[in-house]
Amino acid sequence: MPQLKYEVIAEDLRRRIADGEFDPGEMLPSSRDLCEQWGVSRATTIKAMDILRADGLVIPHQGRGFTVVETPVARPAGGRRAGTSRTAGGRPFRRLGQPEMLTPPSHVAEALNLPPGAAALHRARLVLTDAGGPMTYVTAWFPPDIVDQCPRLSHSGPIAEGTTHYVRRQTGREPARGTDVTRVRLATKAEAEHLGVKQPVAVAVDLHTAYDKEGRPLVCEEGVTPSGLWERVDDYPMGAKA
Repeated sequence: MPQLKYEVIAEDLRRRIADGEFDPGEMLPSSRDLCEQWGVSRATTIKAMDILRADGLVIPHQGRGFTVVETPVARPAGGRRAGTSRTAGGRPFRRLGQPEMLTPPSHVAEALNLPPGAAALHRARLVLTDAGGPMTYVTAWFPPDIVDQCPRLSHSGPIAEGTTHYVRRQTGREPARGTDVTRVRLATKAEAEHLGVKQPVAVAVDLHTAYDKEGRPLVCEEGVTPSGLWERVDDYPMGAKA
C-alpha cells in the first residue's frame, strides 16, 4: 500500500533527523516551508508532525514550530501493540556499555531462532523513573542478518528515530507480530547492581520478541523491573456477544 502524503513527509523528516541534518534542539522547517516544498495543505504537515511527536522525535513550541528532542525516550520491553507510541510509554533512559556481539542466553537464542553458540548483537539501556532513578534494565538482542544491514546498531550512541524505524529503513522489514512473555524470578547479581537494589529481590521479567510478516525475528528484548516498580494495566471492552 502506497504511503499517504503526510507519511512521506514524516519519513523524509525522520531520515533527515537521523542523518544529523537537524541537531537536538534545532528548529525544523516551518509548516509554510513544508507546504511550499511538498505542495500540500497545512493540515497535511500537521499530520506529519503528529507522527513525529508520537515517535518522541519532536517537541512543539507555541507560535514557533517544532524542535528536535534533546532527550530521547525509550520504552521498557513489551507492550508494543499496533497503535501505541514511544511517547505513550517512553521514559528517559541511559545507554549502558558498548554494543557487542555476544552469545545470548538460551531462551533469547531460541526466540531469535539462532543455533547453539551463535552470536547476536547485545545493546543495553537503563530506563529511568520520574525521579531519575533506575526502573527497568533492558537488554536488546539483534540477530546477525539484521546487524549486517544496520551498522548504526553497533554504535554506542542512541538512535534518535528509534531502532524499529531505523531497522525498517535499512532492511525494508518491519514488525508484523510481537510476542510478550512475563515471568517473576529473583534478580541476578548483575541485574541488582544495574537497578541499585539489594539481593535477594523479586523482579518481573518481560521478554518481547518482534517478527516481520514472514515470521523472521527482528529483535528480542528482555526488561527486568523490581517488583515494587512493575505494573501492568490493560483496559479493554467487556460485554455479551451479539
